[in-house]
Amino acid sequence: MAEMAVTVAAAAGTLRPCTGVSARGAAVLGRWRPLALATPAKLRLSSSAVRVPRATSPAAVEDGSNTDTDPIPKVIIDQDSDPDATIVEVTLGDRLGDLVDTMSALKNLGLNVVKASVCLDSTGKHNKFSITKSSTGRKIDDPELLEAVRLTIINNMIQYHPESSSQLAMGATFGPEAPAEQVDVDIATHLDIYDDGPERSLLVVEAADRPGLLVDLVKAISDTNVTVQSGEFDTEGLLAKAKFHVSYRGRALSKTLQQVLSNSLRYFLRRPTTEDASF
Repeated sequence: MAEMAVTVAAAAGTLRPCTGVSARGAAVLGRWRPLALATPAKLRLSSSAVRVPRATSPAAVEDGSNTDTDPIPKVIIDQDSDPDATIVEVTLGDRLGDLVDTMSALKNLGLNVVKASVCLDSTGKHNKFSITKSSTGRKIDDPELLEAVRLTIINNMIQYHPESSSQLAMGATFGPEAPAEQVDVDIATHLDIYDDGPERSLLVVEAADRPGLLVDLVKAISDTNVTVQSGEFDTEGLLAKAKFHVSYRGRALSKTLQQVLSNSLRYFLRRPTTEDASF
């Protein structure tokens, strides 16, 4: 297992300011592998289908300071900024500690945390991890594993900070308190597709969050024969916000295909979630 290099700049009692994750430019895009879908029988991912490793003990390192107003929890999974590792960023105002137990839970998924850092800005403390698959030493290219990473982090956040439960859609599944109000899917759903050069397009999605959404989005995109090259998936409270670089046979999507993809995803995101067996 690769040795974890922790670059937490807090030795002197202060955190370094956040400067953002700098992308390495469009030149590296050709090196990214398309996200690999699992077999069709495994594509439906729900909270009951994912083994979410839990933290072993409520260690003090997971705790941060508290404020009177509960901040919005954020979990960002970034496949764009580093061609060799998946970048994960976790924010809960200034309440999070070093997340040692969270990193341990990620290792239980067969992952290496090759670098970790903490920075501070006006929105709070940002814990960032660079993670790779233990089996290959490369970034994660499996949507199911990416979703398991997301659910693991959210589950640990709720365990150590129960106040975040009511502000996360997953609070209804993992937490002691479900959100007081449900998001109206018609109002929350937004889709845009932009040209991003001759070889790819940029798909931007905002929707009500739920377990398994990342996997289901990638599957829904692939069902239209569109390839997901890379992207970013953000969890912000009750919402999920995604940016995917997509292509069709190595080219940007035509206007016609953009419309087909947009219509398909709108239907998918707004349809009732009632199981077929209930009819």
